[in-house]
Amino acid sequence: MSQKIVLATGNQGKVNELSKMLSAFNLNVVAQSEFAIGEVAETGTTFVENAIIKARHAARISGLPAIADDSGLAVDALGGAPGVYSARFAGDNATDKDNINKLLVDLKDVPEGQRQARFLCVLVYLRHADDPTPLICQGEWHGAITAKIIGTNGFGYDPVFWLREQNCSSAQLSPEQKNQLSHRGKALALLVKAMESQIA
Repeated sequence: MSQKIVLATGNQGKVNELSKMLSAFNLNVVAQSEFAIGEVAETGTTFVENAIIKARHAARISGLPAIADDSGLAVDALGGAPGVYSARFAGDNATDKDNINKLLVDLKDVPEGQRQARFLCVLVYLRHADDPTPLICQGEWHGAITAKIIGTNGFGYDPVFWLREQNCSSAQLSPEQKNQLSHRGKALALLVKAMESQIA
């Protein structure tokens, strides 16, 4: 029998990616929206803090183990911004397009060789809402910020995240390619390995 786990995110792109990645394992991943669990205020100053806040919230309301993701983009030329504010870089109700436009404006005078960036992802697994020892795994994906939008796949900052080795943007990768290469894919591989002994 598969283990039911609530995925603590309201971001449909993340739900789709993580559900697909976890489908190879005997896990029944259910989005928190199926329990009418609303968003919780992300008051942490780090990805780890925010992921734990989201996982505890979902686990407490659903009564299930929870996986939460907190991720974002860190741009060297902006001192690591947008960081934990990636989803609301252009304001509280910003769309992906709003955030990308702000990023491109902020980087307009930064030359091509100085536009290095990395995607960061922290995944947290809580066995229950009061779990004192959550499993925490982190993945990074290195690239650079383009001067314009390239590609239509993915979500978030994917259309402006250039991958030198692949010679394309993240938004030009297939979902399967992205899952193998991405910060989320790397964090999830570590998390699944750590979870195997917990759920056996």
